[in-house]
Amino acid sequence: MPLSDLERNIEALLYVADEPMTIPELTRLLNTEEPAIRDALERLDLALAEHGLRMQRSINGIQLTTAPECSKVIECYLGVDSSLKLSQAALETLAIVAYRQPITRAQIEAVRGVNCEGALHSLISRSLVAAVGRLDQVGRPVLYATTPELLQYLGVNSLAELPPLPDAFAAL
Repeated sequence: MPLSDLERNIEALLYVADEPMTIPELTRLLNTEEPAIRDALERLDLALAEHGLRMQRSINGIQLTTAPECSKVIECYLGVDSSLKLSQAALETLAIVAYRQPITRAQIEAVRGVNCEGALHSLISRSLVAAVGRLDQVGRPVLYATTPELLQYLGVNSLAELPPLPDAFAAL
């Protein structure tokens, strides 16, 4: 099914944007109501399922990324070493951030029970986690959240695609 003008324009904007775009930005730029933008995004997302690009939604907005099934050829082209693995500590820290974001380092450490400075530094250096603000309390600790790069790393379009936490961990 061919794309509508609105869908094509959204696709073009997402393609050229340096950063994820928000629905209010798309609404303003395309002079269109939000429900129409949301509908067009859903149709575009379905259309892209057959292509080498995917629409990725994150806390920061929406962007186009390469399809996970194309990762090998993209890594080869970019000369990326995909053999770099995350440590167990980094994986645990990443899971806590993904499910509890935004979250402070002290909150992560309270869940893990150990210092997470090294794991957090590793995740930040790989652009999987980033500082997104400060908590409005004494000391103003840094808040951390996942990045769009994490979604690419995991091969998902949004954090909503992550499996739900088992009940035993939901209370932590």
